Amino acid sequence: MSLPPFKRILLKLSGEVLMGNQQFGIDTDFVAALAAEVKAAKDSGLEICLVIGGGNIFRGMAGAAKGMDRAQADYMGMLATVMNALAMQSALEQLGVPTRVQSAIEMDKVCEPVIRRRAERHLEKGRIVIFAAGVGAPYFTTDSGAALRAAEMRCDALLKGTSVDGVYDADPKKDPTAKRYDTVDYDTVLADNLQVMDASAVALCRDNRIPIVVFSIREQGNLALVLGGKGTQTIVQKEA
Repeated sequence: MSLPPFKRILLKLSGEVLMGNQQFGIDTDFVAALAAEVKAAKDSGLEICLVIGGGNIFRGMAGAAKGMDRAQADYMGMLATVMNALAMQSALEQLGVPTRVQSAIEMDKVCEPVIRRRAERHLEKGRIVIFAAGVGAPYFTTDSGAALRAAEMRCDALLKGTSVDGVYDADPKKDPTAKRYDTVDYDTVLADNLQVMDASAVALCRDNRIPIVVFSIREQGNLALVLGGKGTQTIVQKEA
């Protein structure tokens, strides 16, 4: 099952991919390569919103699991996403791509607050908008933040670039017999707990009829292939 051409997308990148081959932090060379792929997508005529996770620096749930207050840990994770957003903004602007960062936690010295109409105007002017700090509240992941911004900005699709090449019926890293879906509907993802995104994000996309395209961003050139309807991917959408 294919998708119609997109005009506006939200690209969600997991924070871990920004590590490149490192164990922690930001690999500037890898971020530059990612930025080049995003630029190529924009040059094709797309309007692009970006959301980047913070797992390469700090993950709130991991901090909570080690005894930290969950809300405090989540706020720290949100700050990590702002750092990643600024790193991507720098890489994009070095390529000549005008970019704005909007944060759900106000920090006016480094970025704008999230203002939907202002973000709309940036997109109309050909700028990429990077949304940081999730939804601005604890107990929500950046997946939920991505789904919220995709709905808010009326995106045609949410593309999730991760370290795996789609959605499987089991963890492919642990189970060599795991099978990848080409397409799957939202309700199956939720009922079978397929770990595409957290349940609230999937439900929000379902309710707003936003298809989710899951693919590996680690494979160079894969973003262009996926946008062209090729490459290896899984499409999560309502059954025809």
